[in-house]
Amino acid sequence: MKMLNRMPVELIFWIIALVLLATAEPVKHGHIHHFTLCPLANMGFDWCPGCGIGRAITQLFHGNIRESLEQHWFGIPALMIIIHRIIELINRIIINNRKLKYKEERYV
Repeated sequence: MKMLNRMPVELIFWIIALVLLATAEPVKHGHIHHFTLCPLANMGFDWCPGCGIGRAITQLFHGNIRESLEQHWFGIPALMIIIHRIIELINRIIINNRKLKYKEERYV
């Protein structure tokens, strides 16, 4: 539980988001009405610059590169950026734990 208190909320968010995208059923835009957090789509606009990135990442997790590029061209770079951020946050936790351990050893 102590480790969970030190874990950044951002890291938990990105990991859960990728797990949900990886386990989602890949669908093409417009075939099935799907839940969205997009404020533009919820206001009734048909076009949004970010629409399709989540579906593109889902397609990538299922090995469908062509379909991913059809959904949104930024799906591949977005996935790489998110994975890089997760690795960066994990490295930061490891470094902070080493610093804490070093400080505890010096005070004992």
